[in-house]
Amino acid sequence: MDWEMVIGLEIHAQLKTASKIFSASSTAYGAAPNTQANLVDLGYPGVLPVLNTEAVGMAVRFGLATHSTVAPRSVFARKNYFYPDLPKGYQISQYELPVVHDGYIDIDLDDGVTKRIGITRAHLEEDAGKSLHEDFHGMSGIDLNRAGTPLLEIVSEPDLRTAGEAVAYMKAIHQLVRYLDICDGNMQEGSFRCDANISVRPAGRHEFGTRAEIKNLNSFRYIERAILHEAERQIDILESGGSIVQETRLYDPDKDETRPMRTKEEANDYRYFPDPDLLPVVISEAEIEAVRRELPELPDEKRGRFVSAFGLSEYDARVLTSSRALADFYEAVAATVSDKKLAANWVMGDLSGALNKDGLDIETSRISAGALAGLLGRIEDGTISGKIAKQVFEAMWAGEGGADDVIEARGLKQITDTGAIEAIIEEVMAANPGQLEQYRSGKDKLFGYFVGQVMKATRGQANPALVNELLKKMLAG
Repeated sequence: MDWEMVIGLEIHAQLKTASKIFSASSTAYGAAPNTQANLVDLGYPGVLPVLNTEAVGMAVRFGLATHSTVAPRSVFARKNYFYPDLPKGYQISQYELPVVHDGYIDIDLDDGVTKRIGITRAHLEEDAGKSLHEDFHGMSGIDLNRAGTPLLEIVSEPDLRTAGEAVAYMKAIHQLVRYLDICDGNMQEGSFRCDANISVRPAGRHEFGTRAEIKNLNSFRYIERAILHEAERQIDILESGGSIVQETRLYDPDKDETRPMRTKEEANDYRYFPDPDLLPVVISEAEIEAVRRELPELPDEKRGRFVSAFGLSEYDARVLTSSRALADFYEAVAATVSDKKLAANWVMGDLSGALNKDGLDIETSRISAGALAGLLGRIEDGTISGKIAKQVFEAMWAGEGGADDVIEARGLKQITDTGAIEAIIEEVMAANPGQLEQYRSGKDKLFGYFVGQVMKATRGQANPALVNELLKKMLAG
């Protein structure tokens, strides 16, 4: 039987606020356990939460960027459950009236197709603490630094049909929240993670199958592997005559398998009710428009502009807009370089290669956009060739100074003197009489040999175009 997957993702994006969503505690990552949790985070009796309005503004920003409805009135609710890292015994979240709902985002698939994925809702909530199981000899330690950290939970429609689509969707959301500067997207630190709801059904059937939820996936590779494994597990059960249990499961990347965590709860299991300590959130149309005016240029818009204004290919524009920082770096280089494609090639090629080799990102590049533009300017004005520029780049990366400093110190300035190049060509011709005779008898392929000999004699510093022009004339006799 042919089976079809039905996938929906619940993405948790930690918002980039300096303090928590309902308290003044810091959200900085990496502090010693339980040093960034105050009485509100610890759930002491009598303390009251105070909403962080910056978190609301970030949610509105996301809603506008995903063509969603921003609710003029939304409500915080208590989601009741017991877990050791949840001191209050409930999580403050949004249920019936979320701040953002009914939007969409378009994703580009590997086959060139663009698919629209619905966004059911994006609601604000507080994160729970963290249970630590290592080094406690049969016990668990509780770190409440993360308790109260603001999250935007982004819930997709069940529109995804393959693991590849799910990864493409999550990458698109990951890119978007970083462009909007509302989440740092750091998956290793847990500030961007997702739960995947997966079911299978016979191809062509309209009704959904029973789903299982895979919790806390924090890498694109693990998301794909977890979905594929879970779908295969469900298909094996159904083809053996069994039935799927609705449950929450965990993915073990070491064993490449999912395993049961708990029976899947329904909304009524959490006994949601409006939080009596928090007023409804009211957002005026004027406030929404103020946020709209401050939205940055979004990835699709920037990609289109790079194609139309800079003449880049769709592929180049897609690579260069993969992150806002990379796009800004490229644009700063291109601002002073005439050949926009040349700038794109160097940013995507030599610069990206050096960053990958040293484990750096674009924000920590050892060569600034201005310095790279200076190097490319020396290619454009004929001071150095593209080949010599690679040597200069390596020296700049090693900290030997700017392009002009390296060119001067190493004597790399391109030879453009016609007389000097002609003299070298004559020497090369005299040293290779056999090849010269063969060339003149019709073996045109030897032209490349003579170009190589001249470039070797000038240590690569002769102007390549001038070498080609003069060689053609002189070899012809």
